[in-house]
Amino acid sequence: MYQVDAAAALRQTVRTLRGRRFRPQVSRNVVALGFTSLLTDVSSEMVATVLPIYLVLYLGLTPLQYGLVDGLYHGMTALLRLAGGFASDRTRRDKEVAAVGYGTSALCRIGLLGAGGAWPVIAAIVAVDRAAKGLRAAPRDALISLSSGRAGLATSFGVHRALDSTGAMLGPLVALAILSAAPDAYDLVFVTSFAVAVVGFGVLWLFVRSARGLALDPVTPLRPARAIRALFATRGFAALTCAGTLLGLATVSDGFLYLVLQQRTGLNPGLFPLLYVGTAGSFLLLALPAGMLADRFGRRTTFLAGHGVLLLAYLIALPEEASVGDLVVCIVLLGGYYALTEGVLMALASAILPAEVRGTGLALLTTMTSLGRLAASVAFGAVWAGYGPTQALTWFLIALGGATVLATVALRGSRGQGARDVTT
Repeated sequence: MYQVDAAAALRQTVRTLRGRRFRPQVSRNVVALGFTSLLTDVSSEMVATVLPIYLVLYLGLTPLQYGLVDGLYHGMTALLRLAGGFASDRTRRDKEVAAVGYGTSALCRIGLLGAGGAWPVIAAIVAVDRAAKGLRAAPRDALISLSSGRAGLATSFGVHRALDSTGAMLGPLVALAILSAAPDAYDLVFVTSFAVAVVGFGVLWLFVRSARGLALDPVTPLRPARAIRALFATRGFAALTCAGTLLGLATVSDGFLYLVLQQRTGLNPGLFPLLYVGTAGSFLLLALPAGMLADRFGRRTTFLAGHGVLLLAYLIALPEEASVGDLVVCIVLLGGYYALTEGVLMALASAILPAEVRGTGLALLTTMTSLGRLAASVAFGAVWAGYGPTQALTWFLIALGGATVLATVALRGSRGQGARDVTT
């Protein structure tokens, strides 16, 4: 009798776990924002994925010059992230602030039509596009977090990042299809990119709703200086920001890693955009499972494990000769790294940030990690120019290992605040 009761209880427990713990439940806002990002990424990746190979192999930029351009790519995003976070918290109009960023990015696609082959003009347009991305990132992530329950934060970010990475995967394929049908028709790529971006903007404007309750929220918005003080008074936020910045300083940009892999394998330069497709595809498949895993077993552990995956990718790319199989494994690992870290970091921060400074806090965190990546891009380019790619990758492999250890210590020091999201 007791065995029968125990078996029935076990079956009931399994059904409960399946129904409550592993079934992704996200709001319509999150799904609509995901499709906005999907369409916007199709638009932007149609252009962005050809830039490293175009600038280095066709326009003849040195690795140091490309490092400066790549650093600008990351840095311009960082510059306006804080502005976007402040604006969304101050006005409590996350949707409208995000719309300005998405609209500006769409207009940049038209600007590329007149740039021709002048790389400084292309770099300037890319910088404006990345600045617009920075402006929209914090209010968008605030909308996601404010539209989600605390227990499912990483899952919600995982759903959004999965849709986002779908766009990142489709964008290069659309560009390749256009150029295969009409070689050198870059103006057609730019026009198509603009049209897709406009549709993405429409999804945001028509289907996303504010999550702060503008008419009902009685809380007076904080001024920037008070908001920053409130953020660092939030227990665990300073440690999380320091950890993210350290790890950003030791991270090789995707463009540089792809250039190293292209050299190691002798990959046809015309196939270079497919490396982005592979990473986005891996990210797409793993983003939602990684988010659910983080919500179930611990976001801090998942975030740190992602950097262990990145270390393995660097180890595979390190030898001076590599096979196509090595390239494929490295690309899959890179997508796994993004799945285990990108949305999970936002979930970690969202779980500890008060709603009235949520946008500012997410903006500050991503700004610091982006500035770390900016410095990393310039440093990697300089080491490559002086000592070669193998030496540069070796130094960053060591740096990432050390940064991961320090980040583990910093995040472990945040124990005791009573928030499982940071301590597990």
